Amino acid sequence: MRIFQKGFNFGQDGPGNRLVYHMQGCNMRCIWCSNPEGMSSHGGKEVSPEEILDECIRSRMMFFSGGGVTFTGGEATLWHNELLQTLRLLHEHGIHTAIETNGTDKELSALLEYVDYLIMDFKHYDTEALKKYTGVGNETVKRNFEQICQSARQLHIRIPLINGINTEDPEGFAEYFSKFNTSNTAFEFLAYHEYGKGKWEEEYKVVDGFISAETLDDFKQCFSKHGLRLIIT
Repeated sequence: MRIFQKGFNFGQDGPGNRLVYHMQGCNMRCIWCSNPEGMSSHGGKEVSPEEILDECIRSRMMFFSGGGVTFTGGEATLWHNELLQTLRLLHEHGIHTAIETNGTDKELSALLEYVDYLIMDFKHYDTEALKKYTGVGNETVKRNFEQICQSARQLHIRIPLINGINTEDPEGFAEYFSKFNTSNTAFEFLAYHEYGKGKWEEEYKVVDGFISAETLDDFKQCFSKHGLRLIIT
């Protein structure tokens, strides 16, 4: 499998201090992506599960405050077989694991046995709207979310909020989520930023994507009204 970036981060990619691997390649083409260099399946550095395990064992002293290893992207689950092998090795050595995924892997459940902390993006509740801005619908994302709710395992849902793309109907998001058992689910809103804009080689298509404090507050109040638990990282 291939990675295009790695480094330590505290509290933003799972609990504690974590060694974060950004995997090369993504099946979505989010027009606001902050890591466009990770979209292509080409590039990055090739690494083996054994090499990652060795690096993580040597980095144990850095996994303080309940930290460990996080695989993100790009989309980490595109490397499903290699990722499964890596997660299994890390699990066998008692290293805390996390993945951040867009939720489109049809075999996501096979990975979860070896994932201690799961972060899943949920960019839009409407499949046609999601397809318009990312190229991919949300049928599999919803199916994975609903199955995880039924299993009652831990889940961290991240919702990026981008003006003009998915901020018009907070009730639509909340009504969908509130249909399910979300007692083990936490929801986080990510306000739009342009940190990755300068890295785009193609035209950057988001115009006026920043959200107001009032919009963010509307989402928070709506989710709280529906009994959905919010977190801030």
